[in-house]
Amino acid sequence: MATHNELGKQGEQIAVDFLLKEGYKILERNFYYRKAEVDIIAIKGETICAVEVKTRNSAFFGNPQDFVNTKKIRLQVLAMDYYLNEKEIDFEVRFDIIAIILNKSKMEIEHLEDAFFYFE
Repeated sequence: MATHNELGKQGEQIAVDFLLKEGYKILERNFYYRKAEVDIIAIKGETICAVEVKTRNSAFFGNPQDFVNTKKIRLQVLAMDYYLNEKEIDFEVRFDIIAIILNKSKMEIEHLEDAFFYFE
């Protein structure tokens, strides 16, 4: 497996652990619908969260969250619409990003709630 794939999988596990610690329940990991993938679908209270995890080993080329583009946002919305309809879930939906910088010398994690409003 390529190094960036390993970093991504490691970042997703860090994000899951972080969400669990914050009181979220994980409903799905790596949910696919057509060309869309939602890294984590979690719930806290009556809010369903679609979480995009972005992991980088440095911020040299930009913050991890800067790599979420409008196409990714559209696909996430499409996937979550399908998921909620299939599961007959009628809760509020929020789109979050968990940005992680992970290397040998440090680990930084930032949870951006309602993140897609920042990128539209």
